[in-house]
Amino acid sequence: MDKKELLVTILIGLLVLTAALQTAQLLGLSSGGVVVSSSGSSGAKASSSSASSSLPTNLQNLPSMVGGC
Repeated sequence: MDKKELLVTILIGLLVLTAALQTAQLLGLSSGGVVVSSSGSSGAKASSSSASSSLPTNLQNLPSMVGGC
């Protein structure tokens, strides 16, 4: 086996191992609950009076975030 072939084989093995580890981590995230605390949030408050109260707060100030009217 040539050095080049050995290097390519090792790199492919590392890529497969990395993909397997990330898949395991993703499955662990999807099976466990994620708790998000909003007490330390520094996000901007929606100040638009025309924003609907049924929208989440991160979507209420969307026009100002993207430069809209």
